[in-house]
Amino acid sequence: MADLRIELGGIKSPNPFWLASAPPTNTGYQVLRAFEAGWGGAVWKTLGDPIVNVSSRYGGYRVGNQRLLGLNNIELITDRPLEVNLKEMEDVKKRFPDRALIASLMVDPVREVWHEIVKKVEAAGVDGLEINFGCPHGMAERGMGAAVGQHPELVRQQTEWIKEVATTPVIVKLTPNITDIRFTARAAREGGADAISMINTINSLMGVDIDTWIPEPHVDGKAAHGGYCGPAVKPIALNMVAECAADGQIGLPISGIGGISTWRDAVEFLLMGASNVQVCTAVMHHGFRIVEDMIDGLNLYLDQKGIASVTELTGKSVDKLSDWGSLNLNYKVAARINTETCINCNKCYISCEDASHQCIDRVEDPATGKQILQVREDDCVGCNLCSLVCPVDGAIEMIQIDTGKPHQTWGDLVLERGTAR
Repeated sequence: MADLRIELGGIKSPNPFWLASAPPTNTGYQVLRAFEAGWGGAVWKTLGDPIVNVSSRYGGYRVGNQRLLGLNNIELITDRPLEVNLKEMEDVKKRFPDRALIASLMVDPVREVWHEIVKKVEAAGVDGLEINFGCPHGMAERGMGAAVGQHPELVRQQTEWIKEVATTPVIVKLTPNITDIRFTARAAREGGADAISMINTINSLMGVDIDTWIPEPHVDGKAAHGGYCGPAVKPIALNMVAECAADGQIGLPISGIGGISTWRDAVEFLLMGASNVQVCTAVMHHGFRIVEDMIDGLNLYLDQKGIASVTELTGKSVDKLSDWGSLNLNYKVAARINTETCINCNKCYISCEDASHQCIDRVEDPATGKQILQVREDDCVGCNLCSLVCPVDGAIEMIQIDTGKPHQTWGDLVLERGTAR
């Protein structure tokens, strides 16, 4: 069985699965139950001021019968007194000294205020601090959260303030509500951060009730933009993790967050540069015990790959990510339909006709006389759309076609032509 222990910026935990700062880490009761279930760490729901909230708070995004593909929330930081949280954190740490206990913090952008809360929280025995520069709603309107995270200079400055007094590692949590997350990640490093975490939630409006015309979730007939999370945001989060992992000016350990629901998701984040992962929506949907499947699945995967430690996965796919200009223009794939497993639903034909390149024909099978679908491979551009809409796994494969042409990138083409046009 592989070694699942990880270290993130000096913080150790017995496995890479942490609970993200969110409702599941709001109380000592919850974090204790999470640790009993097997979570390697927990980032306590953000502490700070003021401690107010509204009702209702969540909106769910569903597609067909699948619920909570995305979750929107307008909940703010903890609405429990700081002293109560600190007492419970101290108790949890005593009972589970081997687990990573991290305090998420968000306060007014005042140097002395940051100093005060850092000292109080570290006195409770936490292993590290996660600075919330990411929440897009509620607190941001008051100059906190994403209001800081959208300005690299503020990120650098407030990280420096925190590092002036912090004795435990400082993780800076970044907002995705920005054009290029690498700029704020670099600023966190300049401020002295020991690690970064991403992503926080994405600005969103979950929906509108078409009978009442009130956006959702609403509070007494009025609504507000909120933070979007859950499986639907995973591709966005994964890209931002990869961008920061590949940036030589950042060079910080990364805690990956955003739509992670299974051990497979976790492996993807690790391969793209994360040292560990944080989970929230999946726990809100299915409960703490999903970590059991995550641990078992990750262990089995590592054993099957012959990998001794989960840390060996971190960043292994980063060098395979490039820019468009470095892709081989002469590499080609084409769709091929397996007529044995095709159910002739015609979804691929319709998609190809209406949304792609019209290279699937409906022809008569000379052996059976039945109508089958057939790809004209010479005309297929390899867009993948037919395989993506096909409801039968394996019925459409994308086959590599030998073009007989040499490897050539856009950069090569520009050099050859002497012009970018």
